[in-house]
Amino acid sequence: MTSTDPALQHTLDHERAHHEHCRTVLAAMVEGAQEHVVTGEDVSASGADAEVLGHRLRSRAKEMRELPEGPLFFGRLDFTEPEADGEGAGRALHIGRLRITEHPAAPPLVVDWRAPVSRAFYQATAGDPRGVAVRRRFGWAPGSRGDSADLTGMEDEHLARGESRDSGIVAREIERPRVGPMRDIAATIQPDQDDLVRAGLGDTVCVQGAPGTGKTAVGLHRAAYLLYTHPQRIRRGGLLILGPNPTFLAYIAEVLPALGETGVRQSTLAEEIARHPVTRTDDARAAALKHDARTAEVLRRALYARVDPGAAGDLAVPDGSYRWRVPAEALARV
Repeated sequence: MTSTDPALQHTLDHERAHHEHCRTVLAAMVEGAQEHVVTGEDVSASGADAEVLGHRLRSRAKEMRELPEGPLFFGRLDFTEPEADGEGAGRALHIGRLRITEHPAAPPLVVDWRAPVSRAFYQATAGDPRGVAVRRRFGWAPGSRGDSADLTGMEDEHLARGESRDSGIVAREIERPRVGPMRDIAATIQPDQDDLVRAGLGDTVCVQGAPGTGKTAVGLHRAAYLLYTHPQRIRRGGLLILGPNPTFLAYIAEVLPALGETGVRQSTLAEEIARHPVTRTDDARAAALKHDARTAEVLRRALYARVDPGAAGDLAVPDGSYRWRVPAEALARV
């Protein structure tokens, strides 16, 4: 389709109208979050409960107020009736950086990119459409602050028909010169990157690659994904973004807020070391011994020499209000 195609113009006008409606609803969500703070302060509760409730409501209101301006969706999935199930079956879902809904129980106007149903946007192919009939990508004017008129184009892939195409919108976004702070890549995540972002909470992920291949972006999007899927566990234990220097942290500082996550602590290694004051100093001989690489092997042998699988009892692992029990026999087999 070209920009003068009447059918394309009609579809773009329809999508712009939907985006404008989403902007109105988002403004109401922000206002509603602030109203909940006021209402929550009037709730009769014990001092501790009231304090916890107030903190949560104020945090939510702050997050909503600090959302950066920008387009509210970047993609859309049209699901086929027979193949799809769950939230998306038989209808269209717009994919964006934040869930937008007129009411918590109402169908979403925009689905968060981290939601399970959104994974098809990144993983569906003509060979494995995952119940998707059409995947649509939206093109926005560079630097758009969310004006609906900035929606300038779109691309459709009819996956159910076996149609596959390289996305010009994705290519242009990836190739766009990197000027200023790092941008999020939620609209352009590739399937292999998506696998890393959505790896399980218990998986330790090491991302390696040449400069400019998206290592840092993948790591930050994984942090946002874990905050979305395991909010209580992650926030209870805390999440730290550790960078090499303040300049790097300033460069990446806007990524998580753009994905709807605020309040994540960022620090450098030097700053973390400074948080723990030195209480004593080794003499020269002790320092030389500790810095000898052979000491690592000595410590490893000393540690494992004290491990006696036969003496192990049951292991109880606390997880919030739950306790997971691992029998001693299972531990002995590890």
